Amino acid sequence: GGGETFGDRSLSQGLSVLVGLGLCVTMLGLGCAVELGQLGQQLRRPVGLLLALLGQFVAMPLLAFLLALIFALDEVAAVAVLLCGCCPGGNLSNLMSVLVDGDMNLSIIMTASSTLLALFLMPLCLWIYSRHWINTAVVQLLPLGAVSLTLGSTLLPIGLGVLIRYRHPRAADLLVKISLWSLLVTLVVLFILTGTMLGPDLLAQIPASVYAIAVLMPLAGYALGYGLATVFKMPPHCRRTVSLETGCQNVQLCTAILKLTFSPELIGSMYMFPLLYALFQSAEAGLFVLAYKMYGKDSYKQDTLGEEEDTDISYKKLKEEEVAGTSYGTVTTEEHNSIQMEPTQTAL
Repeated sequence: GGGETFGDRSLSQGLSVLVGLGLCVTMLGLGCAVELGQLGQQLRRPVGLLLALLGQFVAMPLLAFLLALIFALDEVAAVAVLLCGCCPGGNLSNLMSVLVDGDMNLSIIMTASSTLLALFLMPLCLWIYSRHWINTAVVQLLPLGAVSLTLGSTLLPIGLGVLIRYRHPRAADLLVKISLWSLLVTLVVLFILTGTMLGPDLLAQIPASVYAIAVLMPLAGYALGYGLATVFKMPPHCRRTVSLETGCQNVQLCTAILKLTFSPELIGSMYMFPLLYALFQSAEAGLFVLAYKMYGKDSYKQDTLGEEEDTDISYKKLKEEEVAGTSYGTVTTEEHNSIQMEPTQTAL
């Protein structure tokens, strides 16, 4: 009964519209968070671009491929896991970076960079890593052209968001907040609707190995991102940012590609994998934030206070130099006046 409901034309079309709208709002919010000045700085020193490339299109696709092999997934489940692993970073990382006192400029640039790089690298990664299952029907029918088209369609709302940020900064700030809330609402609605359409029987048919991957994959992504930032010798707040950026995937994009490019009969219950990933990546990121608030906040405050003390010392030195300079000028002026007065006294 769940499979027939999932294949129902009207419900399927309604879900497609919801997925498409959610993706557009998310990409619009991402564009509104990007400033042209930041993009120029990153082009001159493209550390964020390099980290996005290594994290999202080297580490995560390889991780997804290895997990699919280790847990011996069938071709349908493997494609769903690979698709999620090859996706760019998601907006959840931007919100979480704020909560752990991360580098927001780095977070936004990494998300935007990985989204643009996905236009070319996501189909390439899917083609490379799906070769292991090439003799199966789902891989032979893997619509790389449709994947590229879906990715290309995200450029319009991103570009519109950048334009809004340039012309109307206040409206852009509001749209960023709206997009973050829409992310949460869309995921909750999708989870409820999809669970209802699939039915509890088909949900129970999702292998335990897929649930295990949904738990392990974001956790391993966070660890890989932190390790990558450590290799680049980045400061602690940047390490936290890169960690979240690497583990948080754009599940809205993954859901849209699965929904818009595969038939319900072919993908079946594996349509739920990006939603499961979203659930566990959010829960694990929440634990990340909680641990930081409990154990890491004090060290961050000490570092901040240290920077402020250095600033105060520098400011005091500057003031002392100014005072010394002023007093020297006064002496010079007095001496000059006395020199002017001496000829007058002699004349008298």
